[in-house]
Amino acid sequence: MIGIKRFLAIFIARNLEFFRDTATFFWILLLPVFLIFGFAFAFSNPNPVSYKIGIVGKAPSDLAFLHYKYLQFIPYADDDAAIAKLTHRQVDMVLDFSTNSYYVNSGDANGYIVEKMLGSDQGERFKRQTVTGRLIRYIDWFVPGVIGMNIMFACVMGVGYVIVRYRKNGVLKRFKATPLRAFEFITAQLFSRFFIIAFMSIAIYIGTNIFLKFNMNGSYFDLTLITVLAILCHISIGLLFSTRIRSEEFAGGIINIVLWPMMFLSGIFFSPEGTPPLMQAASKLFPITHFLEASRKIMLDGVGLAGVADNVIVLAGTTIVFLFVSALLFKWE
Repeated sequence: MIGIKRFLAIFIARNLEFFRDTATFFWILLLPVFLIFGFAFAFSNPNPVSYKIGIVGKAPSDLAFLHYKYLQFIPYADDDAAIAKLTHRQVDMVLDFSTNSYYVNSGDANGYIVEKMLGSDQGERFKRQTVTGRLIRYIDWFVPGVIGMNIMFACVMGVGYVIVRYRKNGVLKRFKATPLRAFEFITAQLFSRFFIIAFMSIAIYIGTNIFLKFNMNGSYFDLTLITVLAILCHISIGLLFSTRIRSEEFAGGIINIVLWPMMFLSGIFFSPEGTPPLMQAASKLFPITHFLEASRKIMLDGVGLAGVADNVIVLAGTTIVFLFVSALLFKWE
């Protein structure tokens, strides 16, 4: 039979412990609030967009199609950029007013519907063009996102949270009494987690590719290099979080408040095309965004390392800076 006094004593003590840890309390309280307001801002358009149309050239004002509800028109500088988005199904149609042509992806249901809408509004004034070559399936576009999300969570949580637990449980204090230096400990953690995540990422890709046959137009070496940089970068982020924090709850709050925006703003699940410019600019601050951009360019567009040089520089530079700062700030206790 439960002793009411003992039960209440533990119940009250645990509640006081939580509410007195103000940092943890506010992270847990504020994280959902930030997420709610963030999504409210991202999808604040009172007229929700159902279809996205790429625009090339100057659009005429007399085309009623341009004023239809639930259509979003995204300008592009040239045909190549717009058609690449169409091939990847990031837009549903491309209208080129410089040649009075429109492009559709013949395997896209949204493109079929938008084409019918255009046809009902002077569609005969435009010449129909279709995307040629192998169609890019959503899974081809989505698989880098799955691997990137796995890298992000496994590296940041698997390193940052675990080291904080070591510190709280006194494991790091025992290491301090040994000749082990902070740099050696951090490096060992980095390579251990790297081995695990690299093995998992390769296994996920190969195992699913056997059945799904992903579209791969670039070099596997380039894709592997980008993946290696992404793993090292996110491990360095996890190490940075673990340098001083002593509370597992507080560590979980901080890590989540960073990982959730990274997951939803970086383009893991959907293309950032059409989101507010501020959110697109914010996504560039996240290393996972650069991994996704580079890996998709390599897989879908056949781009080499020179074409993703800016992404490589960001991933490599972020890794070096975070590892250096982690080694400087790291505390055993």
